[in-house]
Amino acid sequence: MRLYAYLADLVITLHFAYVAMVLLGLVLIPLGVFLRWKWVRRFWIRATHLAMIGIVALQAWLRIECPLTTLEKYLRRLAGVEVYPGSFVGHWIDRILFYEAPPWVFVTAYTAIAAIVVLLTVLVPPERPAWRSWRPRKVDFL
Repeated sequence: MRLYAYLADLVITLHFAYVAMVLLGLVLIPLGVFLRWKWVRRFWIRATHLAMIGIVALQAWLRIECPLTTLEKYLRRLAGVEVYPGSFVGHWIDRILFYEAPPWVFVTAYTAIAAIVVLLTVLVPPERPAWRSWRPRKVDFL
């Protein structure tokens, strides 16, 4: 049973990392443009960032609970503990990530963040992926 509690803590930690990546991208991409960091224009980083917030916003609009939240709750039930208490790590990450508010607040927040990420994609376009810019070499024969 303790294994399920540890797995639930792992899921909530991954959930926290997911949220952190989306929010850090909102800060680091404009900062990186200002500081001329090349990595902020990498196609795969930007596409992943856009997809991550796009998924969250879509789930909010469709009123679908996040699969990570569902999995964490399921694992906590299997562990025989209350849904959100648990270990020290799980408890504090839960307190940081989850708070009570009407659903429209979350839909609005996620939509606004997604709009900002789309705006960043337009204003600071990512570079073309390497596979798109590849051209065969011209070979001269004698």
